[in-house]
Amino acid sequence: MIGMPQPAFYVFKCQQSAPPGMPKPSCVTQSNPESQQLMQHLSQSLMMKGIIATVSPIQTSCLNRCQQGPVILVEPGHTMYVGLTKEKIDRIVEEHFVGGNVVTDYVIADELWADPIDPASMAR
Repeated sequence: MIGMPQPAFYVFKCQQSAPPGMPKPSCVTQSNPESQQLMQHLSQSLMMKGIIATVSPIQTSCLNRCQQGPVILVEPGHTMYVGLTKEKIDRIVEEHFVGGNVVTDYVIADELWADPIDPASMAR
């Protein structure tokens, strides 16, 4: 029996939108129409490249990096891309997903994205 292949990448796109007037920034805002179109642009770009079956875009809520938004988190690799635009997404699709190279120009700064905390070290 042949199994169903799994995607090479899972792409978590923050779709969090704060109500107008909220002091906290969000990845999708009324004042930035392009931010509202990024998930659709990502999905369409993957379809146009013919890689939507191997790169799975997933809508998610807050990824807790609101000041750097819009953001996506790519797994495997635990790579967070920040300050996204349609042009940046196009480059990420081409260079990271197709070419296999992380686009370091758009990766979150180390001081804002430290090593993960092991849950076992936090467990009571």
